Amino acid sequence: MIDHEILTEDRNRPARRSRRWIVALSAIPFFGMVAAFGIAPGTRVETITQRSVVDELELRMASEERAPALALWQQEVIQKGDTVGTLLSRLGVDNEDVVAFLQSVRGNAALRRLVPGKTVKAQVTEHGQLLAFRYLDGTNDELVVDRSEEGFMVRTGTPAVEQRVVLKAGRIESSLFAATDAAEIPDAIAIQMAEIFGSDIDFHRDIRKGDRFIVIYEAEYYDGALVRSGRILAAEFVNDGKTYQAIYFSTPEGSGYYSPDGKSLKKAFLRSPLPFSRITSKFTLARFHPIFKEWRAHRGVDYGAPVGTPVRATGNGRVAFAGKQGGYGNIVIIQHAGGYSTAYAHLSGFAKGIRPGVRVEQGQTIGYVGMTGWATGPHLHYEFRVNGVQRDPLKVAMPEAPPIGAQHRAAFKAAAAALTAQMDLMRSVVLAQAE
Repeated sequence: MIDHEILTEDRNRPARRSRRWIVALSAIPFFGMVAAFGIAPGTRVETITQRSVVDELELRMASEERAPALALWQQEVIQKGDTVGTLLSRLGVDNEDVVAFLQSVRGNAALRRLVPGKTVKAQVTEHGQLLAFRYLDGTNDELVVDRSEEGFMVRTGTPAVEQRVVLKAGRIESSLFAATDAAEIPDAIAIQMAEIFGSDIDFHRDIRKGDRFIVIYEAEYYDGALVRSGRILAAEFVNDGKTYQAIYFSTPEGSGYYSPDGKSLKKAFLRSPLPFSRITSKFTLARFHPIFKEWRAHRGVDYGAPVGTPVRATGNGRVAFAGKQGGYGNIVIIQHAGGYSTAYAHLSGFAKGIRPGVRVEQGQTIGYVGMTGWATGPHLHYEFRVNGVQRDPLKVAMPEAPPIGAQHRAAFKAAAAALTAQMDLMRSVVLAQAE
């Protein structure tokens, strides 16, 4: 298109005029180049008819060619008192999208009970537009929210978790939990380890500074973060210079933990009816009674713990008595095979279904710590009896469970060899680092 208005002044169209001036001025060097190089020698230029031709070109401004908005995944750890709105604000989501998101997820139970320590993820553009949101809630279901043309689409599903086998090591400086925390080992694994070695090691009083441990366990991860810990596959604990090892092995007849030579680590009785608690009074034939103010024998072990702490049966057996009995207050007495019995006194209450004649399993909750009967504070009084006579449960030799059967010994040996090789490698690495 030829436009002869390029040299006229039109005050009503300033933008167009300036744009065309840009085109005209940019053409000057071009015409100059033609004059310099496009005329043959001897040509009479006065006979050449000159005409200015200007084409109207559409120039795109920089704002019209903006690159697509950058969108990145971000995450935030839920803090106590957080709401979905505060989380989205910290993630950089603009207010308009925050309101739209809250309307879309209104009534969602998972977002009404945010779990502190859990992580939320969001894909947000550089301009604050929310594209996607992910949250693994307290029940380990994944809340998925994605943006669509219709708005935010919400659904709940099972997350794709990664199964891992984790190998960790630690050293005791003050307590088992402090050491496992330092090694980033979940508390559930620390409790399992105490239960596995609980028949040989009293974790209330036997732990020493410098004790070491190695543990191999299963775990599930979601986007690189631990979702839940699973079962311990193998463990080693060095207590006061003595080494204890445990290998998990399962057969059609059952599963359990064994030493590398196939002996069962599960004793017929646990050393303690409480996983972790302090001993407030030991077994003795002469103790000054806090109520009667006289010296009497104390034929059991007292464990201090808050009211309501679950009390577990230390062995398989049948409930012989569950009720009130004099100074014992609320008490459960369990009869075990081989003339053994155990008593659990001063309970605040009994677990559901606990009554005379009911069979219980080792580790099963049978009642709760209290201070009924002759008690000056909340604690559990525990007695271990052999043929009706109280014995010190911290010192008496506990009967052992059966070893690996002959028909499973070859399979167990292969499994144990692989796991102990991994622990050997970890031990060598830890000792090399310590030197």
